[in-house]
Amino acid sequence: MTEHLKEVMNAYGEYCIRVAYLYVKDWAAAEEIVQDVFLAYYKQHHQYAGRSSLKTYLVKITVHKSHDYLQSWKRKVELFMPSKAGTPSVEAIKIQQEQQTELLAALLQLPIKYREVLLLHYYDDYKIREIADILQVSESTVKTRLVRGRDKLKTLLVDFEWEVLLNDEMEG
Repeated sequence: MTEHLKEVMNAYGEYCIRVAYLYVKDWAAAEEIVQDVFLAYYKQHHQYAGRSSLKTYLVKITVHKSHDYLQSWKRKVELFMPSKAGTPSVEAIKIQQEQQTELLAALLQLPIKYREVLLLHYYDDYKIREIADILQVSESTVKTRLVRGRDKLKTLLVDFEWEVLLNDEMEG
């Protein structure tokens, strides 16, 4: 099991840290949460039934542990996440960074129930049914939260490119 755990941690550790970070907005706390995630997986790996991918299973644990952390500490921490720059032009990179910073700041102002579905759907490319499974809510709840979350996000952002959010199909 030790070798298997190392492989799982190498494969999904960084991803789980990013997911936890998007919830708690603190790298140290996110790393601690993910340590708890892998400890829980190590102790209870026999409970993984294989109904979903191992990645989805670990993300589900990460989400729950992140919620636990937020409920126990009830603190707000400002987040600064470096953006990914893939455009060759310095000007284009600067514009992209400013837009990502603005979008992220607006996302972090949303209540967690809207933020998490928007992040899981748009950032992590999960389908509605997968998000419902991860969060243990109905698909209609996920759809409602996506619509309301996008509406709330629109009110927080001015002069932002909405093509992706406006043309998104509610696929399950």
